[in-house]
Amino acid sequence: MQDSVLTQVLLPLILAVIMFGMGLSLTKADFARLWRTPKPILVGLIGQILLLPALAFAVAILFNLSEELAIGLMILAACPGGTTSNVISHLARANLALSVSLTAVTTVICVFTTPWIIQFAILQFSSAEAQSFSLLKTSIGLMVLTLAPVLAGIWFRSRWEQTALSIEGIFRKISLIFMIVLIIAIVIQERDMLMSSFDKVFWATIILNFAAIGTGILLAHLSGLAFRERVTLGIEVGVQNASMAILIAITFLSSPAFATSAGVYGVTMYIGSVFLAAWAKKNAKRLGD
Repeated sequence: MQDSVLTQVLLPLILAVIMFGMGLSLTKADFARLWRTPKPILVGLIGQILLLPALAFAVAILFNLSEELAIGLMILAACPGGTTSNVISHLARANLALSVSLTAVTTVICVFTTPWIIQFAILQFSSAEAQSFSLLKTSIGLMVLTLAPVLAGIWFRSRWEQTALSIEGIFRKISLIFMIVLIIAIVIQERDMLMSSFDKVFWATIILNFAAIGTGILLAHLSGLAFRERVTLGIEVGVQNASMAILIAITFLSSPAFATSAGVYGVTMYIGSVFLAAWAKKNAKRLGD
Protein backbone atom coordinates (compact mmCIF):
# COMPACT_ATOMS: atom_id res chain seq x y z
CA MET A 1 0.00 0.00 0.00
CA GLN A 2 2.22 2.76 -1.24
CA ASP A 3 1.05 6.39 -1.23
CA SER A 4 -1.91 6.59 -3.60
CA VAL A 5 -5.43 7.90 -3.93
CA LEU A 6 -6.49 4.90 -1.83
CA THR A 7 -4.25 5.64 1.16
CA GLN A 8 -4.28 9.42 1.00
CA VAL A 9 -7.89 10.12 0.01
CA LEU A 10 -10.23 7.13 0.07
CA LEU A 11 -9.25 5.55 3.40
CA PRO A 12 -9.29 8.87 5.32
CA LEU A 13 -12.63 9.73 3.73
CA ILE A 14 -14.16 6.42 4.82
CA LEU A 15 -12.85 6.92 8.36
CA ALA A 16 -14.39 10.41 8.41
CA VAL A 17 -17.73 8.91 7.33
CA ILE A 18 -17.48 6.31 10.11
CA MET A 19 -16.69 8.99 12.69
CA PHE A 20 -19.69 10.98 11.47
CA GLY A 21 -21.74 7.85 12.15
CA MET A 22 -20.26 7.73 15.65
CA GLY A 23 -21.34 11.31 16.15
CA LEU A 24 -24.90 10.31 15.27
CA SER A 25 -24.90 8.05 18.34
CA LEU A 26 -23.82 10.86 20.67
CA THR A 27 -25.59 13.82 22.24
CA LYS A 28 -24.48 16.83 24.21
CA ALA A 29 -25.74 15.02 27.31
CA ASP A 30 -23.01 12.40 26.86
CA PHE A 31 -20.39 15.12 27.33
CA ALA A 32 -22.36 16.87 30.09
CA ARG A 33 -22.45 13.62 32.08
CA LEU A 34 -18.75 14.19 32.87
CA TRP A 35 -19.71 17.05 35.16
CA ARG A 36 -22.66 15.27 36.79
CA THR A 37 -20.96 11.93 37.47
CA PRO A 38 -17.24 12.50 36.91
CA LYS A 39 -15.78 9.64 38.94
CA PRO A 40 -16.43 6.62 36.66
CA ILE A 41 -15.51 8.63 33.57
CA LEU A 42 -12.27 9.88 35.10
CA VAL A 43 -11.40 6.34 36.24
CA GLY A 44 -12.07 5.12 32.71
CA LEU A 45 -9.86 7.83 31.24
CA ILE A 46 -7.00 6.78 33.52
CA GLY A 47 -7.37 3.22 32.27
CA GLN A 48 -7.63 4.13 28.58
CA ILE A 49 -5.24 7.06 28.24
CA LEU A 50 -2.54 6.16 30.79
CA LEU A 51 -2.58 2.49 31.79
CA LEU A 52 -3.38 0.89 28.43
CA PRO A 53 -0.35 2.40 26.61
CA ALA A 54 1.78 1.36 29.58
CA LEU A 55 0.44 -2.20 29.25
CA ALA A 56 1.10 -2.21 25.51
CA PHE A 57 4.66 -1.02 26.10
CA ALA A 58 5.22 -3.77 28.68
CA VAL A 59 3.78 -6.45 26.37
CA ALA A 60 5.96 -5.28 23.48
CA ILE A 61 9.04 -5.59 25.70
CA LEU A 62 7.93 -8.90 27.21
CA PHE A 63 7.41 -10.54 23.82
CA ASN A 64 10.44 -8.83 22.31
CA LEU A 65 8.34 -7.67 19.38
CA SER A 66 9.98 -6.36 16.26
CA GLU A 67 10.11 -2.62 15.63
CA GLU A 68 7.04 -2.67 13.36
CA LEU A 69 4.92 -4.81 15.68
CA ALA A 70 5.90 -2.90 18.82
CA ILE A 71 5.14 0.50 17.32
CA GLY A 72 1.92 -0.87 15.87
CA LEU A 73 0.82 -2.15 19.27
CA MET A 74 1.46 1.27 20.78
CA ILE A 75 -0.50 2.99 18.00
CA LEU A 76 -3.39 0.66 18.75
CA ALA A 77 -3.21 1.44 22.47
CA ALA A 78 -3.40 5.14 21.61
CA CYS A 79 -6.78 4.70 19.86
CA PRO A 80 -9.59 4.24 22.41
CA GLY A 81 -12.55 2.15 21.32
CA GLY A 82 -15.35 3.71 19.31
CA THR A 83 -18.92 2.49 18.90
CA THR A 84 -17.78 -1.16 19.01
CA SER A 85 -17.29 -0.87 22.76
CA ASN A 86 -20.78 0.65 23.05
CA VAL A 87 -22.31 -2.35 21.25
CA ILE A 88 -20.45 -4.83 23.45
CA SER A 89 -21.47 -2.91 26.59
CA HIS A 90 -25.08 -3.14 25.46
CA LEU A 91 -24.81 -6.90 24.85
CA ALA A 92 -23.11 -7.40 28.22
CA ARG A 93 -25.84 -5.38 29.97
CA ALA A 94 -23.18 -3.03 31.27
CA ASN A 95 -23.61 0.71 31.88
CA LEU A 96 -24.28 1.87 28.32
CA ALA A 97 -24.54 5.54 29.32
CA LEU A 98 -21.04 5.38 30.82
CA SER A 99 -19.70 3.59 27.75
CA VAL A 100 -21.15 6.19 25.38
CA SER A 101 -19.91 9.06 27.55
CA LEU A 102 -16.39 7.63 27.59
CA THR A 103 -16.54 7.28 23.81
CA ALA A 104 -17.53 10.93 23.54
CA VAL A 105 -14.82 12.21 25.87
CA THR A 106 -11.98 10.02 24.58
CA THR A 107 -12.79 10.97 20.99
CA VAL A 108 -11.89 14.55 21.89
CA ILE A 109 -8.94 13.76 24.15
CA CYS A 110 -7.24 11.24 21.83
CA VAL A 111 -6.79 13.97 19.20
CA PHE A 112 -4.15 15.37 21.55
CA THR A 113 -2.86 12.25 23.34
CA THR A 114 -2.58 9.84 20.40
CA PRO A 115 0.20 11.75 18.55
CA TRP A 116 2.28 11.96 21.74
CA ILE A 117 1.94 8.22 22.42
CA ILE A 118 2.92 7.46 18.81
CA GLN A 119 5.93 9.76 19.04
CA PHE A 120 6.98 8.06 22.29
CA ALA A 121 6.70 4.64 20.65
CA ILE A 122 8.77 5.68 17.63
CA LEU A 123 11.46 7.19 19.83
CA GLN A 124 11.59 4.07 22.03
CA PHE A 125 11.50 1.39 19.36
CA SER A 126 12.93 3.08 16.26
CA SER A 127 15.01 6.21 16.67
CA ALA A 128 15.84 6.17 12.97
CA GLU A 129 12.18 6.78 12.13
CA ALA A 130 11.68 9.65 14.55
CA GLN A 131 12.35 12.38 12.00
CA SER A 132 9.60 11.15 9.67
CA PHE A 133 6.84 11.62 12.24
CA SER A 134 5.12 14.99 12.51
CA LEU A 135 3.35 15.59 15.81
CA LEU A 136 1.53 18.66 14.45
CA LYS A 137 0.49 17.01 11.18
CA THR A 138 -0.90 13.99 13.02
CA SER A 139 -2.82 16.14 15.50
CA ILE A 140 -4.35 18.24 12.72
CA GLY A 141 -5.11 15.11 10.70
CA LEU A 142 -6.93 13.53 13.66
CA MET A 143 -8.92 16.71 14.20
CA VAL A 144 -10.02 16.75 10.56
CA LEU A 145 -10.71 13.01 10.25
CA THR A 146 -12.16 12.22 13.67
CA LEU A 147 -13.18 15.19 15.80
CA ALA A 148 -14.75 17.34 13.08
CA PRO A 149 -16.94 14.51 11.67
CA VAL A 150 -18.02 13.48 15.18
CA LEU A 151 -19.07 17.05 15.99
CA ALA A 152 -20.89 17.20 12.64
CA GLY A 153 -22.72 13.99 13.54
CA ILE A 154 -23.73 15.37 16.95
CA TRP A 155 -25.00 18.56 15.29
CA PHE A 156 -26.94 16.52 12.71
CA ARG A 157 -28.62 14.49 15.44
CA SER A 158 -29.52 17.65 17.37
CA ARG A 159 -31.31 18.96 14.28
CA TRP A 160 -32.81 15.76 12.82
CA GLU A 161 -32.85 13.22 15.64
CA GLN A 162 -35.24 10.68 14.11
CA THR A 163 -33.32 10.61 10.84
CA ALA A 164 -30.02 10.25 12.73
CA LEU A 165 -31.36 7.32 14.76
CA SER A 166 -32.69 5.61 11.63
CA ILE A 167 -29.38 5.77 9.73
CA GLU A 168 -26.99 5.20 12.64
CA GLY A 169 -27.08 1.43 12.13
CA ILE A 170 -26.00 1.82 8.52
CA PHE A 171 -22.86 3.65 9.56
CA ARG A 172 -22.15 0.99 12.18
CA LYS A 173 -22.29 -1.70 9.49
CA ILE A 174 -19.98 0.39 7.29
CA SER A 175 -17.54 0.56 10.19
CA LEU A 176 -17.52 -3.22 10.64
CA ILE A 177 -17.11 -3.87 6.91
CA PHE A 178 -14.33 -1.28 6.72
CA MET A 179 -12.38 -2.94 9.53
CA ILE A 180 -12.78 -6.41 8.02
CA VAL A 181 -11.55 -5.19 4.63
CA LEU A 182 -8.59 -3.42 6.22
CA ILE A 183 -7.62 -6.51 8.22
CA ILE A 184 -7.76 -8.69 5.11
CA ALA A 185 -5.69 -6.13 3.18
CA ILE A 186 -3.07 -5.99 5.95
CA VAL A 187 -2.86 -9.80 6.14
CA ILE A 188 -2.24 -9.95 2.38
CA GLN A 189 0.20 -7.03 2.33
CA GLU A 190 2.22 -8.15 5.35
CA ARG A 191 1.74 -11.92 5.10
CA ASP A 192 5.48 -12.70 5.19
CA MET A 193 6.07 -10.76 8.41
CA LEU A 194 2.82 -12.05 9.89
CA MET A 195 3.72 -15.68 9.15
CA SER A 196 7.22 -15.31 10.57
CA SER A 197 6.03 -13.73 13.81
CA PHE A 198 2.43 -14.92 14.13
CA ASP A 199 2.99 -16.70 17.45
CA LYS A 200 4.42 -13.56 19.03
CA VAL A 201 1.90 -11.06 17.71
CA PHE A 202 -1.10 -13.35 18.32
CA TRP A 203 -0.22 -14.07 21.93
CA ALA A 204 0.91 -10.48 22.51
CA THR A 205 -2.50 -9.18 21.43
CA ILE A 206 -4.34 -11.84 23.44
CA ILE A 207 -2.34 -11.03 26.58
CA LEU A 208 -2.81 -7.28 26.03
CA ASN A 209 -6.56 -7.73 25.59
CA PHE A 210 -7.05 -9.79 28.75
CA ALA A 211 -4.65 -7.60 30.74
CA ALA A 212 -6.48 -4.46 29.57
CA ILE A 213 -9.88 -5.91 30.48
CA GLY A 214 -8.56 -7.01 33.88
CA THR A 215 -7.01 -3.58 34.46
CA GLY A 216 -10.29 -1.84 33.71
CA ILE A 217 -12.21 -4.10 36.09
CA LEU A 218 -9.60 -3.84 38.84
CA LEU A 219 -9.36 -0.07 38.53
CA ALA A 220 -13.13 0.24 38.82
CA HIS A 221 -13.16 -2.13 41.82
CA LEU A 222 -10.44 -0.18 43.63
CA SER A 223 -12.40 3.01 42.95
CA GLY A 224 -15.50 1.56 44.62
CA LEU A 225 -17.62 1.47 41.47
CA ALA A 226 -20.60 -0.86 41.09
CA PHE A 227 -20.54 -4.15 39.18
CA ARG A 228 -22.00 -2.72 35.94
CA GLU A 229 -19.39 0.06 35.94
CA ARG A 230 -16.61 -2.50 36.46
CA VAL A 231 -17.80 -4.49 33.46
CA THR A 232 -18.11 -1.31 31.40
CA LEU A 233 -14.58 -0.17 32.17
CA GLY A 234 -13.28 -3.65 31.43
CA ILE A 235 -14.82 -3.39 27.97
CA GLU A 236 -13.75 0.22 27.40
CA VAL A 237 -10.10 -0.41 28.28
CA GLY A 238 -9.99 -3.72 26.41
CA VAL A 239 -11.67 -2.73 23.13
CA GLN A 240 -9.76 -0.39 20.83
CA ASN A 241 -10.46 1.42 17.58
CA ALA A 242 -8.45 -0.91 15.34
CA SER A 243 -9.70 0.80 12.17
CA MET A 244 -8.29 4.14 13.27
CA ALA A 245 -4.98 2.56 14.29
CA ILE A 246 -4.66 0.85 10.90
CA LEU A 247 -5.45 4.05 9.05
CA ILE A 248 -2.94 6.06 11.08
CA ALA A 249 -0.24 3.51 10.25
CA ILE A 250 -1.06 3.44 6.54
CA THR A 251 -1.96 7.07 5.86
CA PHE A 252 -0.12 9.21 8.43
CA LEU A 253 2.99 7.05 8.83
CA SER A 254 2.99 5.41 5.37
CA SER A 255 3.85 2.07 6.96
CA PRO A 256 1.40 -0.83 6.52
CA ALA A 257 3.78 -2.94 8.63
CA PHE A 258 2.83 -0.80 11.64
CA ALA A 259 -0.79 -1.80 11.05
CA THR A 260 -0.21 -5.53 11.54
CA SER A 261 -0.61 -5.51 15.33
CA ALA A 262 -3.80 -3.49 15.07
CA GLY A 263 -5.13 -5.87 12.41
CA VAL A 264 -4.56 -8.91 14.62
CA TYR A 265 -5.95 -7.11 17.69
CA GLY A 266 -9.03 -6.16 15.68
CA VAL A 267 -9.86 -9.89 15.74
CA THR A 268 -8.49 -11.04 19.10
CA MET A 269 -10.09 -8.22 21.11
CA TYR A 270 -13.46 -9.92 20.65
CA ILE A 271 -12.23 -13.05 22.43
CA GLY A 272 -11.78 -11.34 25.79
CA SER A 273 -14.91 -9.27 25.26
CA VAL A 274 -17.06 -12.36 24.67
CA PHE A 275 -15.74 -13.99 27.83
CA LEU A 276 -16.36 -10.79 29.80
CA ALA A 277 -19.89 -10.37 28.45
CA ALA A 278 -20.75 -14.00 29.29
CA TRP A 279 -19.25 -13.67 32.77
CA ALA A 280 -21.10 -10.40 33.37
CA LYS A 281 -24.48 -11.86 32.41
CA LYS A 282 -23.88 -14.92 34.59
CA ASN A 283 -22.79 -12.97 37.68
CA ALA A 284 -24.98 -9.84 37.49
CA LYS A 285 -27.79 -11.20 39.66
CA ARG A 286 -25.48 -13.03 42.07
CA LEU A 287 -23.55 -9.81 42.70
CA GLY A 288 -26.70 -7.82 43.20
CA ASP A 289 -26.75 -5.67 40.05
